Amino acid sequence: MSPIAVLITIAAYFVVLFSVAYFTGRKADNQGFFVGNRKSPWFIVALAMIGSSISGVTFISVPGWVEVNNFSYLQMVLGFVVGQFIIAFVLIPLFYRMQLVSIYEYLQQRFGISSYKTGAWFFFISKMLGAAVRIFLVCIVMQFLVFDPLGVDFIWNVALTMLIVWLYTFQGGVKSLIWTDTLKTFCLIVSVGLCIYYIASDLNLGFGSMFRAVADSDLSRTFFFDDVNDKRFFLKQFLAGVFTVIATMGLDQDMMQRNLSCKNYRDSQKNIITSGIMQFFIIALFLMLGVLLYMYAARHQITLPEKSDEVFPMLATQGYFPTVVGVLFVIGMVSAAFSAAGSALTALTTSFTVDILDSTRKHSETETARIRKRVHIGMAVVMGVVILIFNLLNNTSVVDAVYILASYTYGPILGLFAFGIFMKQQVRDRWIPLVALLAPVLCFILQKNSEAWFGGYSFSYELLIFNALFTFIGLCLLIKKEHKS
Repeated sequence: MSPIAVLITIAAYFVVLFSVAYFTGRKADNQGFFVGNRKSPWFIVALAMIGSSISGVTFISVPGWVEVNNFSYLQMVLGFVVGQFIIAFVLIPLFYRMQLVSIYEYLQQRFGISSYKTGAWFFFISKMLGAAVRIFLVCIVMQFLVFDPLGVDFIWNVALTMLIVWLYTFQGGVKSLIWTDTLKTFCLIVSVGLCIYYIASDLNLGFGSMFRAVADSDLSRTFFFDDVNDKRFFLKQFLAGVFTVIATMGLDQDMMQRNLSCKNYRDSQKNIITSGIMQFFIIALFLMLGVLLYMYAARHQITLPEKSDEVFPMLATQGYFPTVVGVLFVIGMVSAAFSAAGSALTALTTSFTVDILDSTRKHSETETARIRKRVHIGMAVVMGVVILIFNLLNNTSVVDAVYILASYTYGPILGLFAFGIFMKQQVRDRWIPLVALLAPVLCFILQKNSEAWFGGYSFSYELLIFNALFTFIGLCLLIKKEHKS
């Protein structure tokens, strides 16, 4: 595809996107921005959740991932489904009962102001890094497809991307995002489905023969039980999936903003369970697409790029497939990426305004709205700077990067909430920030030395569990002693 064709495709998509954002968010107040006025239909939220959980990373990285990791990612996704049931029946009733705008307000009520600020700051760092990684990948692809051929530097690519994200989220917040994410989910599913259809047709595979060909491929191996030191080992990935989704969805302001926008907790439960099951099948489609891409490259003796993240973009846009596949790829990539970036920007704005600045308690509705809009601009600028830093440091697969970051930054949040929910004791609140900082440091030491200490065992995404465990143990050491009268 030519750069102009890519730009026209993106422009057409954004005309539709901005129209939806305008009509759904033009009358949004602070409550509309933060929690969608708690009037969102659950089935719409479920579709939106798919769009927000499946980012540009999924669209671009997962198909290329099958060469090394096969279908092992599905082991983790099975854990996601289990984790979402836990969110639905443990966390959702709790958060709805407390009528929270920011879920980190729970920590203040349970422990005190220090833990509240700690949870908010760890979320801020987690979401900023995670969203930056996701949008960075899309910026890289856009640089390759559009900006390099036009002689435009990467910094202007990032600036334009963040401007677009800011424009369609600045007014409506969650209220707009739920409806725009529903549009993106539709585009995403149609794009990957039609890409599979066109590639299978080129390989002369019918519906049944396509599934058989994928199943017979060595790349489709799903379960790994033979080597506990392999990062693909089933139990490691499954447990990592359970706790990762609890941390990154159930204890993430970005995701919970959508869930808390439903009319009541039962509707929210329906949304979470439905989106979790749908996510499993959609991820399976992306993995199937990956196998078909490698089969196509092998049949036509195409030399593939060294980075797996570049396989799908290259084949889709460099004339190997019909033009319609390239168009579908661009729409799917853009819709997935901007879904993640938009929701992250809204959640960061909410958390910084409500949790860190405490604006809803200190200021009037009008003043809070003014502060929120300024914060929204600031978040967009900061995210852009972080993306530029990632461009300088990039040396790993983006899927890997996302989950490695989550292991370190979401662990303390998971440990704080686990202690708060399952333990009854009070703790010395002022020392909680120290515990939350020490836990990731201990995890880093553990990861660097695990092979030497544990007979070759290498920690992967399950490091999140140990991070949360260290935080939990640290809180146990801070339990206040009861004084007998």
